[in-house]
Amino acid sequence: MMIFLNMGIVIIIMFIFGNMIFVGKHKHLLIVLLSLEFLVLSIFFFMLILFSYMEYDMYMLMIFLVFSVCEGALGLSILVSMIRTHGNDYFQSFNLL
Repeated sequence: MMIFLNMGIVIIIMFIFGNMIFVGKHKHLLIVLLSLEFLVLSIFFFMLILFSYMEYDMYMLMIFLVFSVCEGALGLSILVSMIRTHGNDYFQSFNLL
């Protein structure tokens, strides 16, 4: 029981640091994508601990990993298309209009 509590604290700290990076370093798209992947990783660890504590099947984790991989591939394709069209990954040079 104590291991689950310690891992829970580590996961909460990971989630908080991921959010701080996401909010603080929003000038580059690559850093934003890396912080989102860090958040997904912390949520995955939280679900892993929760499901193993409840003795639940791990099929939901497989579905979650599939969606997170699709999200990462979509983010990288947006990054590549932004670098090809604008030459960098700054949000300042990216105009939505």
